[in-house]
Amino acid sequence: MGQFIDLKAADGFVFPAYVAQPAGPAKGGVVVLQEIFGVNSHIRAVADGYAADGYLAVAPATFHRVKPGVELGYTQGDITAGVALKAAVEGLAAPGVLPDIQAAIDYAQQAGKVGVVGYCWGGLLTWRSACLLQGLAAAVPYYGGGMTSAIETARTPRVPVLVHFGEQDHSIPVETARAFAKAQPGVEVKFYAAGHGFNCDQRGAYDAAAATLARTRTLAFFGRHLG
Repeated sequence: MGQFIDLKAADGFVFPAYVAQPAGPAKGGVVVLQEIFGVNSHIRAVADGYAADGYLAVAPATFHRVKPGVELGYTQGDITAGVALKAAVEGLAAPGVLPDIQAAIDYAQQAGKVGVVGYCWGGLLTWRSACLLQGLAAAVPYYGGGMTSAIETARTPRVPVLVHFGEQDHSIPVETARAFAKAQPGVEVKFYAAGHGFNCDQRGAYDAAAATLARTRTLAFFGRHLG
């Protein structure tokens, strides 16, 4: 089990982050970027999982600039609330929430090399982090909403990137994901016979086979680049 700590971004903004410590010496650090549901029980469990695999895991609360203490479930009402909060953060003046992610990366560097992994909106933020932020060694976006748009596809990552997409994702049409893969030949892109949110075992979209395979690939990827 981890705990929340306060981190400070370069502009002085203070925000919470959930931190889970490995039992022994850390293999490196992993920043875990939330979906539109906040740093909820699922995201904390994901961070705990990376800690169990030997990484210092840090999950920053990326909604905190617009609303503190967000922890949503997966009802339609929760989805509506989460979409509105995401829009509010995306509407912030540049650089938006990126300084908070940078602060989480900087904190995680105490454990060695740092990777970032994110889901849904967090997948989009993971892609942006790989292209715009400092101190990363690897990045793994899961079904990043908006990642396949023209402006995002045009970005150039600074670190190795592994991307997971669901072939049955109604939020990210598979043809746009394949176009992203074609436009980014240096990025490793994997497709799964699953829908959006397939990694989250608290959602109906959960696909155990896809989640297990994607996690195995992610751990191997981090093992190569953070070890």
